Amino acid sequence: MKTTVPYQALPPDDDKPGAQTLVARYEEIAWAQEISWDTCYRKDRLLGAGSQGAVYLAQRLGANGFLRPVALKAFSPETYRDDRAYLDDMAHVGQVSARVALIQCDNVVDIHDFVEWHGIRLMEMEWLDGYDLREVLHQRMLDLTREKVGAERWQHVNNVILTAGPVQPRLKPGVAIAVLRDCLAGLAALHDAGIVHSDIKPANIMLTRTGNAKLIDIGSTIDLRRTSPRRVWSPAYAAPEVLNGSENTPRSDLASLGYVLVEMLAGQSIFGDLKTYRELGEAKRTLHQRLPELLPPDVSCNDLLLNLCRRLIAPDPAQRIPSAEAADVGRKGAADFHRQLVKSNLSSEYGHDIRAWLKELVN
Repeated sequence: MKTTVPYQALPPDDDKPGAQTLVARYEEIAWAQEISWDTCYRKDRLLGAGSQGAVYLAQRLGANGFLRPVALKAFSPETYRDDRAYLDDMAHVGQVSARVALIQCDNVVDIHDFVEWHGIRLMEMEWLDGYDLREVLHQRMLDLTREKVGAERWQHVNNVILTAGPVQPRLKPGVAIAVLRDCLAGLAALHDAGIVHSDIKPANIMLTRTGNAKLIDIGSTIDLRRTSPRRVWSPAYAAPEVLNGSENTPRSDLASLGYVLVEMLAGQSIFGDLKTYRELGEAKRTLHQRLPELLPPDVSCNDLLLNLCRRLIAPDPAQRIPSAEAADVGRKGAADFHRQLVKSNLSSEYGHDIRAWLKELVN
C-alpha cells in the first residue's frame, strides 16, 4: 500500500485569478532547484562582546507573526591588520561552521547560518536560555538562589548543586561531573569531526534551563584537516603547550576542560591572578601536585575524582587521557565516579536538579 502521493498540479480555476497566481508561485517553488528570500532580524539585547565581536539576542522575523529567538554573532574586523586578513579568516570560520552545523549533538550549540552583510560576517545560532558557567560560579548566583527559595530548598541546593566556596561558589561533585560529562560529549562530537574547539572556558559553557550543558562560541574552532594561521584562545584556560606556541589539539581541549573542572570543584579561579605566560605555564605544570590543597575535603578525599582531574590537566599532553570519550566512559573516567555515587546512595537525577533549580531562579 502506497503512503506517499506524488505531486500533481491541479487544473487552474478560471473564476479565481488570485488563486491561479498562488498556484503558479507554488509550482515555481516545487520545481525550482534554488530559492531565496530576504531574512529580517530584530535585535533585542546584547548577550556578550569580546575581541571576536558581539553576540545579540535577536528575533528572526517570519511571515504571519512568526518569531524565532536566535543568537546573532557579528564578527568584528577591528583586530585584523587589513580587510583581506578579515575576509580570509572569515572564510575559515564559515567552512568550519558548516562542518559544525552537520554535527547532531545535544551538547554543541546549533549553527543555523553564516551570512554576509555589507562585508561583515554574521553567524546565526540557536538561542540558549540559561546561564554560562562563569555566571553560575559567581556570588550573584548564590545570592539569587538564597533570595528565591525557601529554607528547606536552600539546604538541598547547598547539599546537592551549588554551595559557597573559599572565593566563589562551587558546584557539588555530582553536579560538576554531570556538567563535565556533557562537555566531554560535546568535545567528542567535535573531535570525531576533526574539529578542535580551542577556547574551552566557563564563559563558553552554557548551563541551559533544560538541565544540560552546551559548548558555545564556535567562532574559535580549528579544522584539523586544514592548515590555519588562526589562534583564538584564552591564556588562563589554555594548555601549557599552547602557551609555549604549539597548536591546539584535542588533548589541549581536554586540559582546558580539566582546568574548568578544578575551578567548578574548588570554588576559586585557579589562574585568575597570574598575568604572564611564564607564570601561567609554571602554575599549570605544577597544578596536578597542588590539587589536594586547592580542592575541598569532599573532593580531595576521593581518589577516583582526584585522579580524573590529574589525568585531564597533566602538563605533558602524552600523559593526559587520550580522548574525550575515554575521559567520560573509559576506565576510571567520569561515568565511573557517577556509578560510585550510585553505589554509595549519594547520586541524584542531576539534569532534573539543575533544571528545577534554574526554573526557580526566574519565578
